[in-house]
Amino acid sequence: MILLRRVGLLLVVLGLLSACTWVEPTAKGEKVRVLSAEEVTKCKKMGQTTVSLKAKLAGIERNPAKVQEELNILARNSAVELGGDSVVPISEVDNGQQVFAVYRCMPQ
Repeated sequence: MILLRRVGLLLVVLGLLSACTWVEPTAKGEKVRVLSAEEVTKCKKMGQTTVSLKAKLAGIERNPAKVQEELNILARNSAVELGGDSVVPISEVDNGQQVFAVYRCMPQ
């Protein structure tokens, strides 16, 4: 009975942790937009970035929407280093990893 309670408590804690956002945007990263390919046709491509994070926590899959949100934040933060102001996902999420194209759409 005690073991069953501990397992239940562990599942609740893991469920709550999977809803948390672990990645925060930088001040400059907050200004970078996530766009579609159609929205960047007149922008200058600056390169691409591959970002990754843990998609599983203690062997349990994290919420896919939360994983995508955090990958977007990581890509936005990374775009700043390449001189970009916009990112476009160019791959699907694969085991917590995703590739983004980086663009500059606004004049500097």
